[in-house]
Amino acid sequence: MHRRLFSASLLILCALALFASRQGTKFPRSLSQEPTQQDERVRQEREKALNTRRQEDLKRDAGRLLEMASELKQDVDKTNENILSLDVIKKAEQIEKLAKSVKDKMKAQALEPAPSAEPRLERPPLF
Repeated sequence: MHRRLFSASLLILCALALFASRQGTKFPRSLSQEPTQQDERVRQEREKALNTRRQEDLKRDAGRLLEMASELKQDVDKTNENILSLDVIKKAEQIEKLAKSVKDKMKAQALEPAPSAEPRLERPPLF
């Protein structure tokens, strides 16, 4: 009899523990889901810093592209119609890789909306 009572008590205790563990802590809606003004300000500052960094990277990469293109021109001028250096081909591939990186960064920046502004993607006129 005592074993049955003990077993029943243990079963009820386990069921209560299982039920209690399934209930999650619920926070008020304002604390868990709605961003505060400070959160929004921090997000905008972070976006501004990222955009500034991206712009600096673009300027640096564009300058490097100009240098590499000038070097390529000088190297090509040194060759003739019968000789094409492997260094010239490698330099052209490096320029291509850097140009693609610059293009991708520009696309990412143009497609991201600025804080409290419309996207800045500008297209040339069709006609």
